[in-house]
Amino acid sequence: MLILYYNLFIFDIIFPMIELDNRTLLEINTDTIDTIADSLTEKDIELIITNSNEMREINKTHRNIDKDTDVLSFPYEDMPMSPLGSIVISSFYVEEKAKEFGHTIDDEFVLLFIHGLLHLLGYDHEVDNGEMREKEAQLIKKFNLPQSLIVRTEG
Repeated sequence: MLILYYNLFIFDIIFPMIELDNRTLLEINTDTIDTIADSLTEKDIELIITNSNEMREINKTHRNIDKDTDVLSFPYEDMPMSPLGSIVISSFYVEEKAKEFGHTIDDEFVLLFIHGLLHLLGYDHEVDNGEMREKEAQLIKKFNLPQSLIVRTEG
Protein backbone atom coordinates (compact mmCIF):
# COMPACT_ATOMS: atom_id res chain seq x y z
CA MET A 1 0.00 0.00 0.00
CA LEU A 2 1.31 3.42 -0.92
CA ILE A 3 0.54 6.18 1.57
CA LEU A 4 0.78 9.78 0.44
CA TYR A 5 1.06 12.63 2.93
CA TYR A 6 -0.35 15.96 1.77
CA ASN A 7 -1.04 18.90 4.08
CA LEU A 8 -1.14 16.58 7.09
CA PHE A 9 -3.90 14.42 5.55
CA ILE A 10 -3.21 10.80 4.82
CA PHE A 11 -4.48 9.35 1.56
CA ASP A 12 -4.36 5.60 1.11
CA ILE A 13 -3.90 4.40 -2.42
CA ILE A 14 -4.74 0.72 -2.53
CA PHE A 15 -3.35 -1.46 -5.27
CA PRO A 16 -4.63 -5.02 -5.52
CA MET A 17 -2.02 -7.67 -5.06
CA ILE A 18 -1.97 -10.77 -7.20
CA GLU A 19 -0.68 -13.66 -5.16
CA LEU A 20 0.88 -15.91 -7.80
CA ASP A 21 1.26 -19.64 -7.21
CA ASN A 22 2.91 -20.99 -10.36
CA ARG A 23 3.01 -24.78 -10.11
CA THR A 24 4.43 -25.18 -13.61
CA LEU A 25 7.46 -24.20 -15.67
CA LEU A 26 5.41 -21.66 -17.65
CA GLU A 27 7.11 -18.28 -17.54
CA ILE A 28 4.80 -15.29 -17.71
CA ASN A 29 5.06 -11.56 -17.37
CA THR A 30 2.58 -10.27 -14.79
CA ASP A 31 2.82 -6.54 -15.60
CA THR A 32 -0.31 -6.46 -17.76
CA ILE A 33 -2.46 -8.53 -15.42
CA ASP A 34 -1.39 -6.29 -12.52
CA THR A 35 -2.55 -3.25 -14.50
CA ILE A 36 -5.83 -4.91 -15.48
CA ALA A 37 -6.57 -6.00 -11.92
CA ASP A 38 -5.76 -2.50 -10.68
CA SER A 39 -8.25 -1.04 -13.16
CA LEU A 40 -11.11 -3.30 -12.05
CA THR A 41 -10.77 -3.99 -8.32
CA GLU A 42 -9.08 -2.96 -5.11
CA LYS A 43 -9.19 -6.50 -3.74
CA ASP A 44 -6.38 -9.03 -3.78
CA ILE A 45 -6.53 -12.03 -6.10
CA GLU A 46 -5.08 -15.51 -5.74
CA LEU A 47 -3.76 -16.72 -9.10
CA ILE A 48 -2.77 -20.35 -9.59
CA ILE A 49 -1.11 -21.68 -12.73
CA THR A 50 -1.34 -25.44 -12.90
CA ASN A 51 -1.11 -28.43 -15.24
CA SER A 52 -3.89 -30.34 -17.01
CA ASN A 53 -4.07 -33.15 -14.44
CA GLU A 54 -4.56 -30.82 -11.49
CA MET A 55 -6.98 -28.64 -13.49
CA ARG A 56 -9.04 -31.73 -14.30
CA GLU A 57 -9.13 -32.70 -10.63
CA ILE A 58 -10.16 -29.18 -9.55
CA ASN A 59 -12.89 -29.11 -12.22
CA LYS A 60 -14.15 -32.54 -11.15
CA THR A 61 -14.11 -31.66 -7.44
CA HIS A 62 -15.76 -28.24 -7.69
CA ARG A 63 -17.94 -28.48 -10.79
CA ASN A 64 -18.47 -32.23 -11.16
CA ILE A 65 -17.02 -32.06 -14.68
CA ASP A 66 -14.39 -34.74 -15.30
CA LYS A 67 -12.16 -32.96 -17.82
CA ASP A 68 -9.54 -30.27 -17.83
CA THR A 69 -10.34 -26.71 -18.88
CA ASP A 70 -8.54 -23.46 -19.56
CA VAL A 71 -9.57 -21.25 -16.62
CA LEU A 72 -11.67 -21.55 -13.47
CA SER A 73 -12.74 -18.83 -11.05
CA PHE A 74 -13.72 -19.16 -7.42
CA PRO A 75 -15.15 -15.96 -5.94
CA TYR A 76 -14.80 -15.47 -2.19
CA GLU A 77 -17.51 -14.13 0.06
CA ASP A 78 -17.52 -10.35 -0.14
CA MET A 79 -16.23 -9.21 3.23
CA PRO A 80 -14.01 -6.30 4.25
CA MET A 81 -10.33 -7.10 3.78
CA SER A 82 -11.08 -10.42 2.02
CA PRO A 83 -9.56 -11.26 -1.37
CA LEU A 84 -11.80 -11.14 -4.42
CA GLY A 85 -11.21 -14.82 -5.12
CA SER A 86 -9.04 -17.37 -6.89
CA ILE A 87 -8.33 -17.79 -10.58
CA VAL A 88 -6.84 -21.09 -11.77
CA ILE A 89 -5.27 -21.17 -15.24
CA SER A 90 -4.04 -24.24 -17.12
CA SER A 91 -0.53 -23.86 -18.51
CA PHE A 92 -1.37 -26.48 -21.14
CA TYR A 93 -4.22 -24.38 -22.52
CA VAL A 94 -2.13 -21.21 -22.43
CA GLU A 95 0.53 -22.84 -24.61
CA GLU A 96 -1.89 -24.69 -26.92
CA LYS A 97 -4.23 -21.76 -27.56
CA ALA A 98 -1.33 -19.37 -28.11
CA LYS A 99 -0.08 -21.70 -30.86
CA GLU A 100 -3.57 -22.29 -32.28
CA PHE A 101 -4.44 -18.59 -32.48
CA GLY A 102 -0.94 -17.39 -33.41
CA HIS A 103 -0.17 -15.06 -30.56
CA THR A 104 2.21 -14.97 -27.62
CA ILE A 105 1.98 -17.02 -24.46
CA ASP A 106 1.79 -13.78 -22.46
CA ASP A 107 -1.16 -12.56 -24.55
CA GLU A 108 -3.00 -15.86 -24.13
CA PHE A 109 -2.34 -15.81 -20.40
CA VAL A 110 -3.73 -12.27 -20.13
CA LEU A 111 -6.83 -13.24 -22.12
CA LEU A 112 -7.57 -16.13 -19.76
CA PHE A 113 -6.85 -13.93 -16.74
CA ILE A 114 -9.38 -11.35 -17.98
CA HIS A 115 -11.97 -14.07 -18.44
CA GLY A 116 -11.38 -15.42 -14.94
CA LEU A 117 -11.31 -11.98 -13.35
CA LEU A 118 -14.62 -10.98 -14.91
CA HIS A 119 -16.19 -14.13 -13.45
CA LEU A 120 -14.84 -13.11 -10.02
CA LEU A 121 -16.46 -9.71 -10.53
CA GLY A 122 -19.85 -11.34 -11.12
CA TYR A 123 -20.02 -11.56 -14.91
CA ASP A 124 -21.34 -14.83 -16.36
CA HIS A 125 -21.43 -15.35 -20.13
CA GLU A 126 -23.55 -18.47 -19.69
CA VAL A 127 -26.55 -16.51 -18.38
CA ASP A 128 -26.04 -12.83 -19.20
CA ASN A 129 -27.13 -10.94 -22.30
CA GLY A 130 -23.63 -10.37 -23.65
CA GLU A 131 -22.39 -8.08 -20.87
CA MET A 132 -19.34 -10.25 -20.16
CA ARG A 133 -18.35 -10.45 -23.83
CA GLU A 134 -18.79 -6.68 -24.11
CA LYS A 135 -16.55 -6.06 -21.08
CA GLU A 136 -13.96 -8.52 -22.44
CA ALA A 137 -14.01 -6.69 -25.77
CA GLN A 138 -13.45 -3.35 -24.01
CA LEU A 139 -10.48 -4.71 -22.05
CA ILE A 140 -9.01 -6.46 -25.09
CA LYS A 141 -9.15 -3.20 -27.02
CA LYS A 142 -7.85 -1.10 -24.11
CA PHE A 143 -4.84 -3.37 -23.57
CA ASN A 144 -4.24 -4.05 -27.28
CA LEU A 145 -4.74 -7.81 -27.03
CA PRO A 146 -5.66 -10.36 -29.71
CA GLN A 147 -9.39 -10.73 -30.44
CA SER A 148 -9.36 -14.53 -30.18
CA LEU A 149 -11.10 -14.68 -26.80
CA ILE A 150 -14.20 -13.04 -28.23
CA VAL A 151 -14.24 -15.44 -31.20
CA ARG A 152 -13.94 -18.44 -28.86
CA THR A 153 -16.80 -17.45 -26.59
CA GLU A 154 -19.31 -16.30 -29.21
CA GLY A 155 -22.25 -18.47 -29.98
